Amino acid sequence: MTATSHHEEHPDLRVLGLLTFLISESLMFGGFFATYLFFKGTTPVFPPQGIAVELSLPAINTAILVSSSFVIHLGDAAIKRNSVWGMRFWYFVTAIMGAMFLAGQVYEYQHLAYGLTTNIFANCFYIMTGFHGLHVFIGLLLILGVLWRSRRQGHYSATKHTGIEMAEIYWHFVDIIWIILFILLYILTQF
Repeated sequence: MTATSHHEEHPDLRVLGLLTFLISESLMFGGFFATYLFFKGTTPVFPPQGIAVELSLPAINTAILVSSSFVIHLGDAAIKRNSVWGMRFWYFVTAIMGAMFLAGQVYEYQHLAYGLTTNIFANCFYIMTGFHGLHVFIGLLLILGVLWRSRRQGHYSATKHTGIEMAEIYWHFVDIIWIILFILLYILTQF
């Protein structure tokens, strides 16, 4: 039995493994969302007086991150047309957009008038956005890993691109979680 025939006997479960992992991460974020909504629903004034949630920079950050989901998909579409160069270009642009998002989040943190332990709202805010930021950073590392591996001739092609798809799926997950966070932490606090 050759190595190739042995491999063909077993289905490729890498994407299923990633989806299982993302479901577990969704449950963790779901716990954060439920906790936040519990405090919002049971606290008379939430966020407390004196806590201002700025909307313009997070809205720009949201536009960058959501747009990056469309950009990373262009990279996936490029490799399916067997364009390694196109995939590299769009993944590189996505990496820049992810870095811009993280830089915007750091800038926001530096200019907030409250810290992690100021009150329960601030605690929820920093934990949820910080945990999400960690996920963006991991996604950025995955994208850079795809770019690094694409240097090898023939590593990715129209028929061999699971790593590219997995990075894209993870990035879409990060975007979906951010949209929920943006609505909860920024939009709903305006009302």
